[in-house]
Amino acid sequence: MRTVRLLLLVLGAAAAAYGGWLLLPQLGTTLPWLLGGPVLHDLLVAPLVGLVGLALGRLVPDRRRLAWITAGLLASATLLLLAVPLLWRPPSAPPNPGLPDRDYPLGLTIGLAVVWAVVVLVLVVGTVVGRRRANRS
Repeated sequence: MRTVRLLLLVLGAAAAAYGGWLLLPQLGTTLPWLLGGPVLHDLLVAPLVGLVGLALGRLVPDRRRLAWITAGLLASATLLLLAVPLLWRPPSAPPNPGLPDRDYPLGLTIGLAVVWAVVVLVLVVGTVVGRRRANRS
């Protein structure tokens, strides 16, 4: 097992070195993207997520409801993150005639609406079921 791990380590290091060698000529144009993502995350995204988490923790005392709201926020953030490249710039190539044109802003809006409709539905059903159980007791 130790030999296999050592072999995998050597292969991984060789692949990383080869990737670095290929990246070297484009380092001037790639470096801002490689550094910008973590810096943007650490200066903007992480504090914003922390503040939203603190606010939600104070505003929503029920932990089960908080879990569903958090899941909705995570799903929304994922959809928005995936949609940024499609919404940010126009396509770089002419549309493929075999594929239907898509309205990406509408698709994002529908996706977000479905996520939050499910979250609201679960919260409403949970409240109704909780009240019925409380009334039976």
